[in-house]
Amino acid sequence: MLVDYHIHTFRCGHAVGTVDEYAAAARRQGLREFGFADHLPLYWLPEEKRDPALAMPWSHLPLYMAEVNQARQKNPDLSIKLGLEADFIPGFEQDLREILSSLPLDYVLGSVHFLGDWAFDDPGLIEEYKNHDINELYQTYFNHVQQAAASGLFDIMSHPDLIKKFGFKPTVPLDELYRETVVVFKENDVCVDVNTAGWRYPCAELYPSPEFLKLCLTYGVPVTLGSDAHKPEQVAAGIKEAAALLKEIGFTQVAVFSQRKRSMVDL
Repeated sequence: MLVDYHIHTFRCGHAVGTVDEYAAAARRQGLREFGFADHLPLYWLPEEKRDPALAMPWSHLPLYMAEVNQARQKNPDLSIKLGLEADFIPGFEQDLREILSSLPLDYVLGSVHFLGDWAFDDPGLIEEYKNHDINELYQTYFNHVQQAAASGLFDIMSHPDLIKKFGFKPTVPLDELYRETVVVFKENDVCVDVNTAGWRYPCAELYPSPEFLKLCLTYGVPVTLGSDAHKPEQVAAGIKEAAALLKEIGFTQVAVFSQRKRSMVDL
């Protein structure tokens, strides 16, 4: 079964389209199950520093959840999941735990988009890469991803090698860093977001890389599928190709979620 568990709406401030428009697009693509995962408000920042282009304000969160629930009622033949994408910020784990535990979610995507104050995946801040040693940057990034997985806050780790987005690649092998990260994923029973958006960016590669996915298979780390759609026409984009690659690697199942409980379905 093909699913798409990583869909954004206009609520996040940098996507277009309503929940209903995405649901209609998913139906056209033949998806029977899919999930919304808009960005949780930037909980670690004072209100005046929260960029509305990066995540919804708190006032929109109940509206977003209501819109997903309404879409469920309008589409009883489809399995529509309510998720959120939440940023991992070291030192704010308890704040995030309290927020997430109060919400009726099916799953939480955990993401690392910030290293300190730098939103490293923001095209407007790409010049900052010149100020970093890329090898060290990869180490720092994956350390954050490992901390996020170990926090117990998340069900799915989003685009686990997002640091490659703009095509900056290290000069050292990544095998051991990948292995360390996958082991932490396994130890903390998290799932991997096989995210097709990487094919749309300069890195021109699935998130995570096939090498990372092979280690996931070896260590028994489950995977799910996501398009990271930011407009309705991107729903399910690349999902069939990603599923074919997973099968080629040796995966036979993908994870699905309900009320933050994971189960597996055949690919």
